[in-house]
Amino acid sequence: KLKEIKEGLYRYYDLVKESGVVEFERSISTFQNWQKQIMNSFAFDLHNGYVEGINNQTKVIKRNAFGFKRFDRFRLKVLLHHQYKNLKVRIN
Repeated sequence: KLKEIKEGLYRYYDLVKESGVVEFERSISTFQNWQKQIMNSFAFDLHNGYVEGINNQTKVIKRNAFGFKRFDRFRLKVLLHHQYKNLKVRIN
């Protein structure tokens, strides 16, 4: 599977070089710098979507909690939200 992915990536490099589009040619250097990570993202079914979701929810709480005078209470609100989010409990 990894071999197929690598071959596909090399075919993409060749197509971009043949196209002559300067912007795409620049993308090849970026892809080559990150080639190992790109190939791993296709080969393995792993992603950071869950962590990104937690970060987004924390930022929403932060926006809504503007005006908290005590950081420790804000911190507890964030921690409690993430601890109990699957239990459908609302913490005010």
